[in-house]
Amino acid sequence: MFKHIGLIAKTNHARVRDTLEALVSYLDRRGMPHLLLGGGDHPMPEHAGPAVDYATLGAQCDLAIVVGGDGSLLRAARALVDYDVRLMGINLGRLGFLADVPPDEMEQRLDEILDGRFVEERRLMLNAVVRRDGAAVEECTGLNDAVVHKWQFSRLIEFEVCVDGNFVNRQRSDGIIVATPTGSTAYALSGGGPILQPTLEAMVLVPICPHTLSNRPIVVAADSRVEIVVHTSDDNSAMLTCDGQNSHPLRHLDEILIYARERRLRVIHPADHDHYGVLRTKLHWGREFYGLPPA
Repeated sequence: MFKHIGLIAKTNHARVRDTLEALVSYLDRRGMPHLLLGGGDHPMPEHAGPAVDYATLGAQCDLAIVVGGDGSLLRAARALVDYDVRLMGINLGRLGFLADVPPDEMEQRLDEILDGRFVEERRLMLNAVVRRDGAAVEECTGLNDAVVHKWQFSRLIEFEVCVDGNFVNRQRSDGIIVATPTGSTAYALSGGGPILQPTLEAMVLVPICPHTLSNRPIVVAADSRVEIVVHTSDDNSAMLTCDGQNSHPLRHLDEILIYARERRLRVIHPADHDHYGVLRTKLHWGREFYGLPPA
């Protein structure tokens, strides 16, 4: 089923390094060729095999396994989406909405996945382009979200929102989140937005602490083009951030165009993956019905 495996881990953490070494030993026993992402944040464990960059890993591998948390998987998603590599995660983080295989089930789950027993989802990703005086000056990609938000100052920012060229509103708030269905359980959820089914072809626009309390989240089609124009008297008082990891300062009258990338990210899970079970577990829904203590 899979011919070459890419391994991605920030091995400066002992637990991650131990899990990665166990994973390498497992793949060696199965005779599966593998490459390990190298670089500054990725010191090499012993017997890990050749170290490569994202481009080489994406070109040569048909499955990438991320050892870490959701943040590590978000970085890998942005780097590998254009290579059409399937992505899965061994969860060593706190939440595990994306990286959902526990380390103690790693070998059992990988036996199933490498034998072809898994489910695959295609996840929408976003592009965000900053235009200044008619020219594109910054661009970033997000699996979770693209966020225009205040920066440095403890006052609201003002901006206009249009969808497909249609004016939606002009608002004063701490900012706005444009999230994918994947990101609907991240920052957008904290901001009061709805949870979207992961494979839904849609985006959700969630205002952050709006001054007008009737300003509510809006769900739009995935092929919509969202345009945000910043109105601020102070340069660098607003910021564009993608996935909470890449940030770009904004100026007065900057235009931010946000739209879905043409290529979808391929994410795989064990065959018995249950999205609603993940929500129940991670968000502690209905614990009292199962005789569990409060979270």
